[in-house]
Amino acid sequence: MSTEPGEHMFAEERKQKIIDYVNEHQKAKVPELCQEFNVSSATIRNDLRDLEHSGALMRTHGGAMRNMKTGYESVMAERSTINLEGKKSIAARAIECIENNDTIILDVGTTTLELARLIHWRRNITVITNDLKIALVLEDVTDCTIVMLGGIIRKQYHSTIGPTPIEFLEDFVVDKAFMGTNSFSLEKGATTPDLMQAQVKKKMIQIAGRVYLLCEGEKLGRSSFAQFAEVEEIDVIITDSISDETRSQYEENGFDVITG
Repeated sequence: MSTEPGEHMFAEERKQKIIDYVNEHQKAKVPELCQEFNVSSATIRNDLRDLEHSGALMRTHGGAMRNMKTGYESVMAERSTINLEGKKSIAARAIECIENNDTIILDVGTTTLELARLIHWRRNITVITNDLKIALVLEDVTDCTIVMLGGIIRKQYHSTIGPTPIEFLEDFVVDKAFMGTNSFSLEKGATTPDLMQAQVKKKMIQIAGRVYLLCEGEKLGRSSFAQFAEVEEIDVIITDSISDETRSQYEENGFDVITG
């Protein structure tokens, strides 16, 4: 039985690429998605139905459009200057949680990048990361050992994804993981729009003794497409702003909450 060339792509990988395509172009018609992924209209319609059900996008007559409510992931160049002071304040509190001689994970992200810029305040630190920019910043820190995770380069996001970094992480046990996130809620945990990035994040959390979530206040109470951490997997939330009511809710659920 013959199959379309595009059917050889794993279904979940194709769905992620559909999300990326729709986010980039704002909207897309079924015929152009068929051409882009070389699959039938029935396959595309099934994918769009599943993606709408998960909240990743919105179906329209004959196609789909971007769903801003699910935390559309802007590229790093767009994110780097948004709420920079908030990111810096989060980083300033996060560095207080790192001790000399720690082995840590720095997840990909603009807030973790600000934390990387402060690592020179500590001594004999080992940092595992899949963020290319973080590795470059740390390269000039004399008292820091950098373990760069290989893999497929996620273009415009300066990071590696795929099975290679996940397999590589199997051999490590780390003291602390400092994780970025696109969204966090008590109902859905920590989430991100990219499925493959979520898989790497999950593995990072599994090998960490203590997990710190670096999350700007505007991302609290929101959800994205792919979950990478259950609520109970996160120990500390570090944020730049949080209401008294939300802080109380989080603390009642067992989180330590630190504000910048």
